[in-house]
Amino acid sequence: MSVKAVEIETVAIVASLVQVAQDVVELTLVPADGAQLPPWEPGAHLDVVLGDGLVRQYSLCGSPSVRDSYTVAVLRAPDSRGGSEAVHRLAEGQRVTIRGPRNHFGLEDSARYVFIAGGIGITPIIPMIEQADASGADWILHYGGRTSGSMAYRERLAAHGDRVRCVPGDERGRIDLEAALDVETADTLVYCCGPESLLAAVEERCAGWPAGSLHLERFSPREHELDGEDSAFEVVLEQSGMTLTVEPGVTVFDTMRAAGVAVLGSCLEGVCGTCEQGVLAGEVDHRDSVLDDDERAANDCMMVCVSRARSPRLVLDA
Repeated sequence: MSVKAVEIETVAIVASLVQVAQDVVELTLVPADGAQLPPWEPGAHLDVVLGDGLVRQYSLCGSPSVRDSYTVAVLRAPDSRGGSEAVHRLAEGQRVTIRGPRNHFGLEDSARYVFIAGGIGITPIIPMIEQADASGADWILHYGGRTSGSMAYRERLAAHGDRVRCVPGDERGRIDLEAALDVETADTLVYCCGPESLLAAVEERCAGWPAGSLHLERFSPREHELDGEDSAFEVVLEQSGMTLTVEPGVTVFDTMRAAGVAVLGSCLEGVCGTCEQGVLAGEVDHRDSVLDDDERAANDCMMVCVSRARSPRLVLDA
């Protein structure tokens, strides 16, 4: 059995739904059995199972010290594939299944932080700034949105005074990244979440920063330049005692599932990190949107829903 074949799954009740901005609803979820929920840290997200095959990931934006409920906030997206619409149709008292939490966007210790959020990307940042504030770190948040009314949690953030710089697009344009990132780079970490255009601009601006300074979380897969056509390769599953051939056009995830290996998956787009497997040997062709450059270079894990092999053979800890 894969080491990633089991994950905490909880039946939760929608305790409340509150509109916290235009087209943004906040859900408070409590366990149906009244038990304490698994602990989490800033940057973590949940899977919310919405029925009809819909599973979506939403960042936790409450307080990690609260163990009897989880809080997420969801934007009704105009180009939604059905997930955000399904959340906005939920009613108080309704039951949903949740999985996790899991975290590929954890807040590392630092003396200084620059937080940058665009739109609903504010959700994972909120518990981060509260932890940074509690630790006594120096930090600032640059928060952009289409309009003031579309920017969730502005009142909550106002308690932090001028450490929070709100930039409604219809009033002030876009976040001035050159000014926002014109800071001492030593011992400063940058955390950014939002639309791809914002993430790409921040990546470009931080290209010369020390390795490990920039941390991003994406809502959708990043574009990848492929070296050529996919070719078949061999995958050895160390724990399962199996050797499988991954054919062109078929994912490692689907190949494992077809062979009867229990492996977790959720987004199947390389965004959520659910399907991560340890790599014992071989070279990975990373195509995910989770790992940073250093983590990819380490070559000790892969997201099997999208990534492939650069070598003829991979050995997985599965």
